[in-house]
Amino acid sequence: MSELLPFVCDVDGERLSGVYGGDRDRDSDGGSGGGSGGPAVVLLHGAGHGSKERLMPLLAEFVARGCQGLAFDFSGHGESTGELRELSLRRRFEQAVGVIGARVPVGRPLVLVGFSMSGQTVADLVGHYGERVAGVGLCAPAVYGAEAWDVPFGEGSGRFSELIRTPGSWRGAPALGVLRAFAGRAVLVVPGTDHVIPGEVTEAVAEALAARAEFTRLELADADHFLGLWLREHPEERRGLVDAVLKGVG
Repeated sequence: MSELLPFVCDVDGERLSGVYGGDRDRDSDGGSGGGSGGPAVVLLHGAGHGSKERLMPLLAEFVARGCQGLAFDFSGHGESTGELRELSLRRRFEQAVGVIGARVPVGRPLVLVGFSMSGQTVADLVGHYGERVAGVGLCAPAVYGAEAWDVPFGEGSGRFSELIRTPGSWRGAPALGVLRAFAGRAVLVVPGTDHVIPGEVTEAVAEALAARAEFTRLELADADHFLGLWLREHPEERRGLVDAVLKGVG
């Protein structure tokens, strides 16, 4: 496995724990200097018990291909500070922007890979960074209605849960419009069994990505929703995902 090193980043009032690799051409003082070299790949874990830990083999694979790569724990997850009940979709986006700003050289192309809830976060980042995003990988992704974006997650039975469980609440998700306008490389990873994301959501994301992006749909018939865990144990499919995401990305 390619060497991955730890880092911590103070963002959004929290101390976020991360790992990185392939960082050879950063400034010697660790700053975000020049934008030369390959793309920076940012892996974003899902909700619940998700963390960077399960994504480290995938991160190492990207780093082995010459990319700068990083993954981190959102607040309330893994080794980061904070309470999960206080996290929100908005805070996830802001934490990702903070980590990218601190760890990725300014102007370097981005490849964003998000799992489950981080499908929404990837879309938020695409809307923020625009053409700087060269590629996206969406693994069993979720998208949400605008009214849920700023609501804390709570304990699982509060306002956020009520909003996202309302039938059809995702249909007007701003993320779908962002993905529809995206013209870079896009890979949608669909597990054979997904007990979390409704098939209608997956098909809406696929339709949006097919509008302008260089789009590939990658079906993993034996996988379930927890693709980070599944890919950790399936190196051949993990390499196939990396091949697909980096195809045509400088």
